[in-house]
Amino acid sequence: MSDAEIEAASLDELAIAEAACTRCPLYRHATQVVPGEGHRQARMMVVGEQPGDKEDLAGRPFVGPAGRLFDRLLDQAGIPRDQIFVTNAVKHFKFQPRGKRRLHRSPNAGEIDRCNWWLGQERKLVAPAVLVAMGATALRSLLGRPATISSLRGTIQRLADDTPMVATIHPSWLLRIRDSAQRAEEEARFLADLRRGWQALDR
Repeated sequence: MSDAEIEAASLDELAIAEAACTRCPLYRHATQVVPGEGHRQARMMVVGEQPGDKEDLAGRPFVGPAGRLFDRLLDQAGIPRDQIFVTNAVKHFKFQPRGKRRLHRSPNAGEIDRCNWWLGQERKLVAPAVLVAMGATALRSLLGRPATISSLRGTIQRLADDTPMVATIHPSWLLRIRDSAQRAEEEARFLADLRRGWQALDR
């Protein structure tokens, strides 16, 4: 049976299937697949872009510098991480070797679309009531088409299946802001986006 025909009965079964994925070439150079993790019946699912270097080595999402910032901001937003499900639109790390370093490269449209199968399986199994898309890759994966964060940010969108979705930036972008005042301003906007998704659960 090909991975295109797999219908996993549990997240554990899904992770095993993901580990054998050859749907796009990214598996060839990544250390391992990075499946989503968190509350198995989470009402909010947060979708990032792809694993980074630290996530690729650990096999877990959001454990690197951006993940630590994400945890801090989740705490500030009053959102318990153990009550949400975190995952990525693309499950393998795409990078460019540069000496001993591995520099992040953005997934292309084909890689995003091929990996959307796994995100769809996670959504079926967890059945979240609200989705938060962090970054353009996550946004394309959930919408099924390219879109800009700026055009959708600050509102609640409805996906084709009527699931509410909040679009925001990826926390890794915050790490690249050197001006402290600008970074504080952008962190506040990100916090507002997270809270918008969390509060949508009460509607």
